[in-house]
Amino acid sequence: MSDTSNQPDGNNTFIENLIPSSFYLIIREERIFIGLIGLFFLIAGVTFPYAGIAMWVGFFFAGYSAIANDSIQTIGTFLASNMDKKWWHLWLYIGGIFLVVVTISFYVYDGDVSYQRLTSKGFDETPTSFTFLQVAAPIFLLILTRMRMPVSTTFLLLSCFATDAEAIASVLGKSLSGYGLALAAGLIVWLIVTRWLEKRFAQGEPHPAWLPIQWITSGSLWGVWVMQDAANIAVYLPRSLEMTQFLIFALFIFFGLGLLFYLRGDKIQRIVTEKSRVTDIRSATIIDFIYAILLTYKLTVSTVPMSTTWVFLGLLAGRELGMSIMDKVDMGKPMPVVIKMIFKDLSYALFGLLVSILLAISINADVRAEILNMIGY
Repeated sequence: MSDTSNQPDGNNTFIENLIPSSFYLIIREERIFIGLIGLFFLIAGVTFPYAGIAMWVGFFFAGYSAIANDSIQTIGTFLASNMDKKWWHLWLYIGGIFLVVVTISFYVYDGDVSYQRLTSKGFDETPTSFTFLQVAAPIFLLILTRMRMPVSTTFLLLSCFATDAEAIASVLGKSLSGYGLALAAGLIVWLIVTRWLEKRFAQGEPHPAWLPIQWITSGSLWGVWVMQDAANIAVYLPRSLEMTQFLIFALFIFFGLGLLFYLRGDKIQRIVTEKSRVTDIRSATIIDFIYAILLTYKLTVSTVPMSTTWVFLGLLAGRELGMSIMDKVDMGKPMPVVIKMIFKDLSYALFGLLVSILLAISINADVRAEILNMIGY
């Protein structure tokens, strides 16, 4: 009797002939994720006519998708340089800071958990009805995150609720200036420290004192980031939460962070780990320190929401440029590689911006009319 266990299945061969092999492999590897995405779209389609339910469904989708995509900015370097630590130690630390930060906002700003990011014009109205695309927007973000695209959750989620095009323009202007400022800061700092510090870092193990310094720096950065980006999640909810609503908001994100740490940042974490020397706790600490200063500065400029993703990508771009200019052999990467890396990250961010604008145009007739008028239609 012949062994047929290793012979190709006729049905599989027929399917593989119809579908390119690389695409077929992706479908096989991601079949569970694809199934979940289909289920999520179905849930969004069923619930969006019922505002009271759609509000929470959209929040649940947004809560995890926003944190998962934006994790590379704040806890990406923290994860990369603490791979030897237990995941739940990292989770309790970062999750605890989240609970403290949003609780302070809840009490100080009378139920507002966004540190008044949602009080600016165009975002200050609590949604009273939802469209399918508003509820489904975080699902698109999940897909882009799975594809390792560091898109702006601020643009993708907040744009869906903007009541006028001017609000989107304000967010875009603040984000672009943040990218330019971060790129300049990263370039200048690493032109200075590449040979002075980075080479010294490469020659020996870090002093034990670097561990608490990094945890304090990363914790501070995470706290400032929550002040900026909690608005991306809270946009689905009333602008002033009741205690029960606040507990659902805070605990869902807290346990979502636990899943994210268990997965070690999932696939999008590679955006950080592909950069030069980010697994060194000393280099990671410097990145987090500069980033925290930039976010703190932008936090005090105005209450207009801002894409922290663009600021983070600008900082990494400036850092890679500085290290390549000063020492492309030992510390940095060759300039062509750096330029390609910067272009790839920026193209993903711009793609996310395009998707968010298309969603805003599709959802809101007033925004659609204003944007079309701006471009001459």
